[in-house]
Amino acid sequence: MEAAQLATTATETASEELSLDIRGLTKVFGGLRAVSDFDMTVPRGGLYGLIGPNGAGKTTVFNMITGLYAPTEGQILFQGQELSGAAPYRITRMGIARTFQNIRLFQGLTVLDNVRIAFHTHSGYNLVEAISRLGRFGRQERALTERAQDLLAVFGLQDRQLELAKNLPYGEQRRLEIARALATQPQLLLLDEPAAGMNPTESETLMGLIRFVREEFALTILLIEHQMRVVMGICEWITVMDFGQVIARGTPEEIRTNENVIVAYLGHASGREL
Repeated sequence: MEAAQLATTATETASEELSLDIRGLTKVFGGLRAVSDFDMTVPRGGLYGLIGPNGAGKTTVFNMITGLYAPTEGQILFQGQELSGAAPYRITRMGIARTFQNIRLFQGLTVLDNVRIAFHTHSGYNLVEAISRLGRFGRQERALTERAQDLLAVFGLQDRQLELAKNLPYGEQRRLEIARALATQPQLLLLDEPAAGMNPTESETLMGLIRFVREEFALTILLIEHQMRVVMGICEWITVMDFGQVIARGTPEEIRTNENVIVAYLGHASGREL
């Protein structure tokens, strides 16, 4: 095999092993560079963290991955496919789902309907069948309801399925948001501060839930989180941002004692760790 063919084969193999491959990602708002020359790779099946002080650019990266923002420069590859410029609904159908820092449930709908709506991204009936409620509509709706109920059972919400989402306690709303994201049948799940507002007991439960979700649904997970206990407790690899740029990468233990990271968070190092 010629050298060029070998190089191509090696590149394709590497691409197949990666869930997410971000190269030179930049986002400029007017004169502000919110993200600058950001690189990150996440292997399939990985549980990775993206952390940094407030305003570091983490959520902007998530918004570009999910199509809410178009990158100013750079590439976002998901399993080798270019995402940059794709509409959010197309990115969802490709296999990427996310949660938000501020919970974005359909508060006036039931717990069951919140999950059923997400399953509709893969419904098998057409517009005419939906309007007339004929053909495949009835069968598909019954199947979607059963699948939504099964997913709620996984998250311990089956007894709450007929309650309005707004009436759930905060921790259960977080679980419902993750369940709704999983209903889109993703291969990559982005979690934006899933432990925000949780007490230590709730955070511990969440950590177990994230591990379970990764294994049970065979997912790749990338999360943004400010609770260091959560990040250090579940992530296999961490990328740290500050002022829109990557300042460190490594294992939790490496990041915990990294001087640049400590300075970014605490203002000075002097032998301290996160």
